[in-house]
Amino acid sequence: MPSEVQRTPPPSASFDGGALDCGSGLLLLIRQHIDPLREGQILEIASSESSVCEDLPAWCRMTGNELVSEERGTGRYRFLVAKGKFSPSTPPGAPPPERARMPGRELLPVRIPEVLPHPAPAPAIAPLSVMGVGSWPRPRWMLQALHEYLDGRLPEADFQATADDAVQLALDAQLAAGVDVVTDGEQRRDNYASFVASRLDNCQLVPITDLLPYVEDPAEFERELRALDVPAGKVRHPAVFGPLSRGRPIALHELEFLKARTSLPVKIALPGPYLLARTMWMECISDSAYRDREALADDVVRVLREEIHFLLAGGASLVQLDEPVLSEVVFGGSVGGNRTFMCGALGARRDTPEELAFAEDLLARVTRGLPADRLALHVCRGNWTPDESVALRGDYRPLLGLLSRAPVGTLFLELATPRAGEMEILADLPREKRIGVGVVNQKVPAVEPFQVVLERAERAVRLLGPERVLLNPDCGFATFADNPVASAEIARGKLSVAVEVARALRGRGAT
Repeated sequence: MPSEVQRTPPPSASFDGGALDCGSGLLLLIRQHIDPLREGQILEIASSESSVCEDLPAWCRMTGNELVSEERGTGRYRFLVAKGKFSPSTPPGAPPPERARMPGRELLPVRIPEVLPHPAPAPAIAPLSVMGVGSWPRPRWMLQALHEYLDGRLPEADFQATADDAVQLALDAQLAAGVDVVTDGEQRRDNYASFVASRLDNCQLVPITDLLPYVEDPAEFERELRALDVPAGKVRHPAVFGPLSRGRPIALHELEFLKARTSLPVKIALPGPYLLARTMWMECISDSAYRDREALADDVVRVLREEIHFLLAGGASLVQLDEPVLSEVVFGGSVGGNRTFMCGALGARRDTPEELAFAEDLLARVTRGLPADRLALHVCRGNWTPDESVALRGDYRPLLGLLSRAPVGTLFLELATPRAGEMEILADLPREKRIGVGVVNQKVPAVEPFQVVLERAERAVRLLGPERVLLNPDCGFATFADNPVASAEIARGKLSVAVEVARALRGRGAT
């Protein structure tokens, strides 16, 4: 039973949700107000919607927050919710300074640049170059800073200063391994895709647990997430509540930091347009701003195009679009009413041909008029857990048409894991496309022997020709900040052995 009201300290924050129910935006407002509080502090929620009396206790149980008390009147309801576990001795304290709060829910106007810059020259990427796919394991202190920042308890400037240190460590590790192309290790991101919600206007990050009320069978969906080894309490999901715009750069600041510290080619990864459209479209939330998923996708295309223009103008050698959910379209089953986790994409999908056509159209629109040799596409079969048994499996045959027509110059493909099938299926891909060949499996908790990696690379060179081959892991080492699939030491070792293999191939005159 909830504790008596008179035993609780006064609330540290409060708001009136009016007639909103948990399926039409109330949970987003609760998250916005409770995240900046300290553990044990109280949030007061007023409501005139009766269904909240049933849904709010369930939300508290799922998210680990405690319903301290509730008052039910005639058409008016009042709830006190503690962040985390309630203790009567917890003082109310003061909310964090205003500068540390998350952006408010008030809608921001759409901002569109008058002119988009043209691509600028950038260092070329040579054949047999070695690079990571994107992410690198975050130090514990970086994870702590990330959570405090997302909860609104760490100011932007302090977070970025901490992240600079973490990026420098990730860069140093890659340079020590001898890579030819660097990434920033995605240290500033909570995960490879949903981080955009913290950068775009009229979008908000919420934990997956907050979204369980939106699926048809929350208990079954929760069970499936556990079976898939998904850390649902830590993985956050973007929720769109107004028209999207690129109010500030998505990843340009990541590029600028690296360019100031190395002359090596830089690769920046962005979530692809299909992935974002699938991830961001959630009925009862985004339909307040967009009539359907296609309308949302139009704005996704616009903001991604803006970002890519600025990245290429800023000297990125390669911009990689991540579309792992393409493999879910052709290989995946359904979870909780045709929804699946698949690296964070919870949105329902339609039949396979329609989804592939939609994805291909979005890729064409995002890249229109941009130099294909500076663009890449990454596809894998899921990288939220090191458990190979819960990830998708199947060869690239169902995706060959899309991969062949994709308006990019490079394809980064998962190929070291047996789940990816035979490499020979790629033989008919257009010769103008380079292939980033996965020669080490980031999920294997040991560095592969030189000879094993060499044989994979030699096979790719025989099949594709040395001028078309790049070497990389199957996917990132820490796609989700809180759930890395490798340690920093193992990650560095895997890149180092790929570098040794590339040197051996070059020594034989393979290039």
